[in-house]
Formats: sequence, C-alpha cells, structure tokens
Amino acid sequence: MATARRIKIEITGTVQGVGFRPFVYRLAHDHGIAGSVRNVAGGVEIFAQAEPASVDEFVRRLRDDAPPLARIRGLTTSEIEPADETGFRIETTGSAGELDVDAARDIATCDACLAEMRDPDDPRYRHPFINCTDCGPRYTIIESLPYDRPNTSMKSFAMCLDCESEYHDPVDRRFHAQPVCCWACGPTLELRDADGERLRADDPIADTAAALLDGKIVAIKGIGGFHLACDATSSDAVARLRARKYREEKPLAVMARDLDAVREIAEFGAAERAVLESPERPITLLAKKGEGDPLAPEVDPRSRFHGVMLPYTPIHHLLLEDVPFIVMTSGNRTEEPIAHTNEAALETLREIAHLFLTHDRAILTRNDDSVVREIAGDVVIMRRSRGYAPEPVAAGADVDGIVACGPMLKNCVAVGRGDLATVSQHIGDLKNLETFRSLGETVEKLCGMLGLEPRLAACDRHPGYASTRFAESLGLPLVRVQHHHAHIASCMAEHGLDGRVIGIAFDGTGYGDDGHTWGSEVLIADRAGFERLGHLAYMKMPGGDAAVEHPGRMALGALFPQLGADAAKLLPWMDERDAVVEMLDRDVNAPLTCGMGRLFDAASALLGVCKRATYEGQPAIELEGIADPDAAGSYPLEFVARDGQLELDGAAILAALCDERDAGRDIATVAGRFHNTVVEVVLEYARRARERAGLEDVCLSGGCFQNALLLEKAVAGLGAAGFRVYRHRLVPPNDGCVALGQLVVAAAGRHEG
Repeated sequence: MATARRIKIEITGTVQGVGFRPFVYRLAHDHGIAGSVRNVAGGVEIFAQAEPASVDEFVRRLRDDAPPLARIRGLTTSEIEPADETGFRIETTGSAGELDVDAARDIATCDACLAEMRDPDDPRYRHPFINCTDCGPRYTIIESLPYDRPNTSMKSFAMCLDCESEYHDPVDRRFHAQPVCCWACGPTLELRDADGERLRADDPIADTAAALLDGKIVAIKGIGGFHLACDATSSDAVARLRARKYREEKPLAVMARDLDAVREIAEFGAAERAVLESPERPITLLAKKGEGDPLAPEVDPRSRFHGVMLPYTPIHHLLLEDVPFIVMTSGNRTEEPIAHTNEAALETLREIAHLFLTHDRAILTRNDDSVVREIAGDVVIMRRSRGYAPEPVAAGADVDGIVACGPMLKNCVAVGRGDLATVSQHIGDLKNLETFRSLGETVEKLCGMLGLEPRLAACDRHPGYASTRFAESLGLPLVRVQHHHAHIASCMAEHGLDGRVIGIAFDGTGYGDDGHTWGSEVLIADRAGFERLGHLAYMKMPGGDAAVEHPGRMALGALFPQLGADAAKLLPWMDERDAVVEMLDRDVNAPLTCGMGRLFDAASALLGVCKRATYEGQPAIELEGIADPDAAGSYPLEFVARDGQLELDGAAILAALCDERDAGRDIATVAGRFHNTVVEVVLEYARRARERAGLEDVCLSGGCFQNALLLEKAVAGLGAAGFRVYRHRLVPPNDGCVALGQLVVAAAGRHEG
C-alpha cells in the first residue's frame, strides 16, 4: 500500500433512506477500496483508501451513479494519512456533528418488490407492507434524523431472524432498509366496522375488495393518511360518497390498476406517462377519453379531465387486482386535514365510511396526494405533497433559521437551513381549528427533524390570516411579506434569479398594501422589494367572499359602474340580481378587488358556464374547459394611468364578451377569445414594463397560470416578443409557492439589515 491514497468524503443531501450506504459498499468492492461508510448527523461519511486512480474513479461514480432516489447536495474530500486497513465495511450511525441531512420522500413500491409480492413461491407473497431500500414510506414514518429504524415508527416492530439477515447483508436489496418487514414481524392489517369494532377477516384485502364491489365506502390507510374509497364505476357508490362527504361537484381522484386501465378512461402522452409511472405517483390530470369510458359520470361531472393515479403501496396493488378503478379521495371531512391516525379516522369518518381497512404502523406525519398537470411538455405541480415534499429547494440565499408560515389558502410552510428551503407538504385551507393545528405540528416537526432553531419568522401582510396569527405567536422577529411579491420571489428562487425582474402575478385574492384585494399584479421586483406597475381597475365584490361562491355577483360588481341597474339584464338566470344591484347602488358590503381570478369568475357567469362555485376556482376551470383553443381574435384593451400605475379596464373586456354572446357567437369561441384577451394583457404589460425598466426577464406566478390555455399562449407570446420567461416547476404557481417566497424575501430583508 506504499502508493495508497486515503481520503475522507463527506456527502450531504438526501442520502439516508435511499440505499446510499449499500450503494457505496458495492461500489467500494468494485474498485478495491478499503475503508468504511456510515450515516452521521451531517449526511454520509466515507473513508476510502486505494491506489490513486481507483480512488478518483470511486469518487466520480459516487456522484454519477448514485441511487435514483438520492439527491447529492454537497460532496467534499479531504486527504488523510493512509492506514493499515483492508476490506470495506458499513459502520453504525454516528451522532456527532451538526445535523445537515435531508428527509427522504415517500416513494411508490418498486418493480422488484412487486415481483416478489406476486410470486407464490416468495416468502413475501401478497405481503401488504413489502418494501426495500428503493421504495416505501420515508418522511411519513420518520420521527427524527438521522434516518435509522429506532428513529421511525417501525421501531415498534422487532425484525425476525430472516429480515435481520437481509438487513445486515451488504449484497441484499434490503440492506439497511429501515422499514423492512415480513409476514412474521411486520405491521398487521385489520378490518373494522363504522363503530370501530374489529371484524374477523382471514384476508382483509379480499374482504375490502368485495365490499367495494358491493357499493360500500371504505376508509383505507395509505402512506400519508386515509383515503375514502369506492368503486369508481358505480354511480350509486360515488353519489353516496359525495352526499356523505358533502362534496357536490369537485372532481374525485381515481386510482387505476395499470396503464392499460388508464387508456380505457383517458388520453395521455409521453410526459404524462412518465409522471404517472414515476416514483412520486401523483394524481395526474388527463383529458377524458369520452366514448366507452367505464367511470361513473358522478366521479368528475362538468370536467373534461380525470384526476388519475397509479397504485403506490402494496395494499393498493392488491386491491386493484379485483377492482380496476377505485375512487381515492382524501380521508377527511370537508375542509379538514386528512386523517392520519387510526383514532382520528374512526372518529371523523364514521359517518362516511362503512368499513375501515387499517393497520398498526403509525403515520407520524400526514401527507396528502400530490396533483400535477402537463402543460406545454412540462409538469406543473398543482399540489406539492406526497412524493415531492419535503425535498428542499435551493433558495439562492442564506435562509438559515427562518420560518415562513405561508398563506391562508393552500397553506404550506417553509423552513430555512443554510441556503436551502425545505417546503412542507400541503397543509390546506386554514379555515378550521384542525388545519390550524396541523400548521403548528408541521412547523414543529420540520424544525425538530432538521435540527433548526428558528430565529426569524415570515408571514403574509394580511392581519386576519390564521397563518399570520400563528407567526405572531412564535415570539420571533417578524417580516410581513406582500402576497404577490412572495409569488414572484418564489419563482425567482426556483430559477436562481437575483436581480430585478418583471413579475406578473395573476390570482384571485391577495392582501394589498392599500388595504384592498389585489390579484392582477404587474411588478418590477427583486427579492427585497417591488414597485407596482399595473393591475386591473378595481371592481366591487357584492357580499365580499359570497361573490366567490356566486360568480354572477362578481359580474354585476364589475359592470354596475358602467351600466347601473341595466347590468342585471345580462344575467337573466340569476334570482338575486335585483338585490345585488341594490347592494351595489347603496355601496353596502361591497369591498374592492382587482383579482384576475375574479375577472374569470365574471366571464364564466356571463357565459352561463358556472353559476355557482362549489369549490375554489370552479368558474375559471370550467371556462377553460369549454374554451376553443383555436379561437382567433381578442377584445380591445383600455388602459388608464392612475397614481403612477397603469390600470386595465376589466369591465370593458366583459362588455365586449357580452356583445358577442348576445350576437349569437358560439360560447366556446367567446371563451377562447376571452383567454386570448388575457394573454394580450400579459404581453402588453410586459412590453410596457420593458419600456420603463429595460428588463427582459418575466416571472409568471399565481393560480391563474394553472390554466393551460393561458399559460401556453402567454409563454409562446412572451418568447416571440424576446422575453426570457420563467415559470414554476418545483412548487405550484398557486398559493402553494407563497411560503417559499416569504422565506427568500425575509432573507433579503435580513441581508439588507
């Protein structure tokens, strides 16, 4: 060993719980490396000694050939004196050092495990908790880091001799797989009735499948919580689920047996297939196939999409052998967080579910399904949760010790460690005590798991948001971040942008600096601040938030200043139109808004597309659904300079839309032209911002940019006009990105003192 070279390698990132140490062990043997590997608080520590060329190749392959679920954030080497050492070993976890490891995501069952589960000669044949180092639960069973079995909910299950042998065998696929288990030593399935009584079931899976086929609703425990499930081909079962859950029209997610089953119900391309089959297994919005679709129409009425996912746990795969399409909607009462403990499920879902398929492996962190959509060849995340969270996002700044408490709706939180933002799973709308408690639990879990000591908090400027009140309760220095500035800052962070940009944030609601509701913001922004360049002219919202549920109110609020009482004639179907006109005439309970989402609501109502919103965004979603994407033309734009800002007259757009409607123009064409008009709004504002500030970078954010028709045409038009366009890929464009933006704005403010 006279020419031997010995180095110490320190690796940070997502390198625990993803099969990294077994990978290192095998790689070391391939290259004749002597030394050791172990988990430490900071990630993974390796000592490697061999002939210099072998050490160099070993380090190269550590980076290039890492396991598919690993994310190497940092790899440093230091030279040390060679030792009298042979062989390579995996050592026990070290606890010394500063915690600097990322929590691994929950990942779908891998093909190797599925093959074993389906093999009658395998000891784990039909085992409902089969997993290995490449798959299975991670984040949701972790109590603390480093990621070792005693720090997970699997500590309750002592490994049998066979599992222990696999666990300690470096060439085995389950080498140091923390959730490893089998029939002899793993969690146990059980079937309970609505009263919580355990039912005698020789095969709980088979009995559950039979109950689903019989029209029953079953609460099924998954990785991050419970689903409410029923046979997706049964109109009676789906209607019963909707009635019991008080979910009128919002589409329900469907789990399909495999890709062949998906082909029976929906159209999909290469990008959509890739995400359907990905280890993340999100709900993916797919265009309905139409004729011959076996799903009950009650699954997603008034929608041209199915929300589809493939099975991601062994329990799912086994159930779908007998029931090819299962509604799998979040196991919660409306607007409450998903139930993730057996006790909570039995308490809150007993009036909905006939049966409960549960088990005794604890879920320590609730984590709902993620939702994605393919737009222009890219996957847009609409809800970032299981499979994606809590993978960190590079913040491009020192965000250490900052806790961002997020918005009111679609809440998630973000915590900073070094220059990384760990963005939590989807928490939900903070409209009830249980969801508010979930916010606090998530902050506590992330800070504890990552070893963070919060030193600064960030929140929305809205004084009445529950997330703002939570931030105030932390007793930390507090940075209040304007909602749409946070939107743009989050997009900047995703793409590593530091300078000024043109920020276009279109959504429904955000507290403005003037006390009104903003939502059509054109900003000249950097991370530290912004200048408001333009927006829609303010419109009245008759009844306040009631106008969101009744979009006809929004149409009257927009048109009343021009048409007065005659505005009511444009909505002959609206029973309360005269009362709303009187409210507007007296200027009673009619706050001001300039939200672009509210303009979509008004257009949808005027075209008779959506007369009442039973879920957030329904008017705009259904307007996009009926719009002709090939419609040509748009409506004139009228701008007025006021108080140094460029206001766009949204009422003029709506009036032009009504003229075409009343002239007998096809509704699909009118809806298509309305979308074209909003695209022209984006382009015209970008041009004027470029003239004023000389900027070419445009960041698009806000829930309106979940609209494929709007986003695709806006991106194409901006690109043709010479702009560099940035949009969300790592976090949602909706309010699910706000916490990340709050974090980076707070960091910029701290940097500037």
